[in-house]
Amino acid sequence: MKRVVLTGSESTGKTTLAARLATHYGVEWVPEFVREYAVQKSAPLEFADHGPIAHGQMELEDEYRHRAEARGDGLLIADTDLLSTVVYCAHYFGRCPPWIENAARARQPDLYFLLDIDIPWLPDPVRDRGESREEMQGLFRVAVERSGVPFVLIAGDEEARFECAVMAIDSLLRR
Repeated sequence: MKRVVLTGSESTGKTTLAARLATHYGVEWVPEFVREYAVQKSAPLEFADHGPIAHGQMELEDEYRHRAEARGDGLLIADTDLLSTVVYCAHYFGRCPPWIENAARARQPDLYFLLDIDIPWLPDPVRDRGESREEMQGLFRVAVERSGVPFVLIAGDEEARFECAVMAIDSLLRR
């Protein structure tokens, strides 16, 4: 099974694109665990929250992967993965638990889509980095590059993003 993960700063269209790609390929997509966690907590995240966030993300990914395998799907699309947890934890707290960094390396996808910040930032109750988009995007780019996983920069309007992503996934599936 090929795994594609969408990543990047807040409000870059990851969820929208993941859902559209999943519909296009007739597969499920793994949602972002931390969003629901943050909504339920309804308070700022603390360093101690990153363990439960990482475990929740891994459990969600594993659940969707097992279902996809049972159906015989050759593709799994994820809204995010542990790389995002590593980036945000290090950004907010200056460090990330080594076990989360190790798990992120062990669970790397076949391909990352790094979504660009060339669309408007839309506030919502769990987003707080609208003024730091360039800084955060830089952190994500460095993290993706350091991961060693192939990645494609996804930019432009919604249609251009979708077309670029489909071309990259089609190429991945042909390999």
